[in-house]
Order: sequence, then structure tokens, then C-alpha cells
Amino acid sequence: MEQSLLFSLSAAEQDIFNAISSAGSELGIPVYAIGGYVRDKLIGRPSKDIDIVCLGDALLLAEQVAGRFKPRPNVNFYSRFGTAMIQHHELNIEFVGARKESYKHDSRKPIVFSGTLQDDQLRRDFTINAISISLNAADYGELIDPFNGLEDIRRKRIQTPGNPDVTFSDDPLRMLRGVRFAAQLQYTIDPETLKGIERSASRIRIVSRERITAELEKMLMCPVPSIGFDLLFRTGVLEHIFPELVALYGVDYQNGKGHKDNFYHTLQVLDNLAGKSEKLMLRWSALLHDIAKPQTKRYEKGVGWTFHGHDAVGAAMVPGIFKNMRLPLDHKLKYVQKMVRLHLRPIALTQEEITDSALRRLLFEAGEDLEDLLLLCEADITSKNPEKVKKYLNNYERVRQLLFDLEGRDRIRNWQPPVDGIEIMQVFGMGPGREVGIIKTAIREAILEGQIPNERKAAVALMLEQGKMLGLKPIEEELSRLEASIQDVNSSK
Repeated sequence: MEQSLLFSLSAAEQDIFNAISSAGSELGIPVYAIGGYVRDKLIGRPSKDIDIVCLGDALLLAEQVAGRFKPRPNVNFYSRFGTAMIQHHELNIEFVGARKESYKHDSRKPIVFSGTLQDDQLRRDFTINAISISLNAADYGELIDPFNGLEDIRRKRIQTPGNPDVTFSDDPLRMLRGVRFAAQLQYTIDPETLKGIERSASRIRIVSRERITAELEKMLMCPVPSIGFDLLFRTGVLEHIFPELVALYGVDYQNGKGHKDNFYHTLQVLDNLAGKSEKLMLRWSALLHDIAKPQTKRYEKGVGWTFHGHDAVGAAMVPGIFKNMRLPLDHKLKYVQKMVRLHLRPIALTQEEITDSALRRLLFEAGEDLEDLLLLCEADITSKNPEKVKKYLNNYERVRQLLFDLEGRDRIRNWQPPVDGIEIMQVFGMGPGREVGIIKTAIREAILEGQIPNERKAAVALMLEQGKMLGLKPIEEELSRLEASIQDVNSSK
């Protein structure tokens, strides 16, 4: 492969291309590398996926190539799509025959016909993905670039190889891919291509939710995620796939007072957080932290615009958004709900006299996600005044240190009650009921308020006291066991 083409191949990659070239030559099948792998090599980005297009039987070619590797990798056939895949040296190599496509208006699934190399390049979504490189002996290493993709790479530009209206109408997912490439590579979208996205925006509705969400998550993980979401908003695509986010846009005024634009505030928070954390679900939390502000927006005379309860309402909205986006309804959902529900709590602590009780409650509710919550809250500082930002960050640092000190003393984080519901039922010889909940709550609240230490002896004493107030009588044998367990705890200290 010629160095003048800006390729820097590892020994493994060189071996792979030599094997493909010789297999193609033996079968009399012209072969080319194409698409994202070529683009990434030209840009200088790492890539794990190699797309090979051939003018012949792709499945036969894959078998021939696999036979040249030791150990011989498995060949996975996808007969429905006419493709084959092998893995070698941690690289995924996909083989497909050159083809051209046509589409029905109500589907993004193509009707496929055999085609020429140029047909295959024309069906690609963007010029930067339509560059191919010959792996044939006669012109090995030659770039084939009929749509000036190299020039678009130099100019950092995204545009379609053909009419953008046709490209996006045929497969509307390409609109999201174009925006995602612009965000990942920090390229601009060609004006006519951008207008094509605007004209075809409503077509995105025929794309499955799973594919849409996969692209959104790739945008979320970009170095500057706001680029993608802003483009989706400005082209009108976002309103079809995420109307709750679009509802944040705009500023209302009353008596000359306006609130900030919560859409662009949210994007700024997302960018701030992206500079500090690679956690996908934390970035989802940033995107959703103010999602309920449109529902909770009120103008209060003498006060101005308020969004009371948007944290709680937002947390209640998260499951519906996750379900609609086909996101997992498991611990990831609960994590994002927690972040949205608690995102105002640390802010409140920086603006008031901090009590140990308030700190304990935050430690208790945030648990192992406390650091993530504080990162989200710090990202929520979007003031243009550097002195204000410095003041807020210093306040957070103070809160962080107080939380650390208190946890060292009280061990509230990831708290497990010194006495649980099973033991309460055992001591008083009863089954589940209202009284068990009352006693458990009394113990928890007493520890969080600092009325008793977070220790078994104090918790047992309060359990017995609460039981007496409820007219419950402990079993004698259980009292003896409790005394012995407390002595064991004391002696182990």
C-alpha cells in the first residue's frame, strides 16, 4: 500500500490485504476495500471493521480468504444479505458483492441487484464513505474516488454522492448517520445536503426505534455531543424522534422577565459533562435532567419564572422515555431516575447552612453514585460569569469534603440498617405488617437525623422502644439473643 496515500498499515492489516488480493486473483474476482475503514485510515482514526466489496461471489471469496489464515477463522454467512464475516487479529472483515439498490417509499429495506463498483459506491451514504481502494494486482493500492470524497475529507465536509433527497428518502437513517459523522469528526454538513435532511426529516418515522437510539447514543458519546443534537434540532429531525427534548426550546417573557432557553442550557450541561465523564448513562442523565421544565414552568409575581418540582416530575418521565427509546428498563433506568431526581439536592446544599442531617440524607439517597451526581451538578453550572462559576465550584468542593468527612464518621453511604424487617418480625413474633414498616422507618430516620449513632446497640434499643409504643411484646428467647449479639459486637471492637 503506497505511503503517499496516507495509509499506515500494521503487519496484520498488510497480511489481511495480501490474503484478500491473492484469493481474489485466484478466483478471478476483482476485490476492493471500501467505506468506513478506508475513510478512517485516511483520517488517521483507528478502525476494527474492514468492508470488502467484490465483483463476484462474496461467500466464496470469504471462504478462500479464511483458508489463508492460521488458525483458520470461522466464516459467518448472512445469506439473507448476501454477506459473509470473518474475524482475524481482532479485525472484523465483511465481504459483500457489489450491488445497486432500489427502495419502496414505505420501507428502508432495499431491493438489491448485482452491480458495478461504481453502482456500489453510488449507493453509499456519503462521499467520504464511498472511497474504495483496489486490492487487485494490476492496480494494487490505487484509490478509486468518483465523488471527490478525498476533497471532502480535506475540507472536513459531509455530503451525499448523489441527490440528497433520494439518498435520505431511500434510507432515512442516513440523516442520523450524517449528523453523527459531523459530530464525531467535527465536520460541517454541505449546505445542500443539510437542506436535504430538512426536506426529508419526517421520513425518519419509518426507521426502527432501536436504530434511532443507537445513533443517538453514538452522538451522546461524541467529544462535543451538542453538535449532533443541535443539528438534529435545526433540521427538524429531533421533533420526530425526541419531542420531549424539543419542548425545552424557547424563552417566555412576562413583565419583561424571561427564563433561560432550557434546550441550549441542556446541551451546554451535556458538553460540560462530556469533558469529565465517559459514562453513557450519566450523559443520558445530563440530557434528561431538566426534561420536565416545560410541564412545571410557572410565572410567580414578585419571584419570576419557577420550575418547582421539575426534578421529581422529570424522574417520573424517565421510564416512559426509556420505553419509547427501547432503552433497558433495568438498573440503568433506575440510575438515570436517581440522577434526575437528585440533581438539585447538592445545589441546595451549596446555598444554605449545611446540616449533618441534610448531608446524611444525600449520602443515603445517592449511595455509590454520589461522585456521578456531583459531576452532573458541577456540569449544570452554565453561567457566563467566570467569578460565579468559580464560586459555585468552590462551594461544591466544600460540600464534597463535608460529605467525605461525615461518611468517615457515620458510614451512611450504601447504608444497610443495623436491624432489618426480618429481625423485627422475629423479635416480636409476628408476620409482615404496618408495625414493621413503622419501626424500620423510625430507626432509619433517627440515624439520618443523628439522634442515634449508626450502630447495632442503639438501633436495637430504639426497636424495642418503638415496639413498646406500638403495644408489641418481644419474645424472651429473642431478648437473650439480642443481648448476646450486642455483646459480640462490642467485644469485636
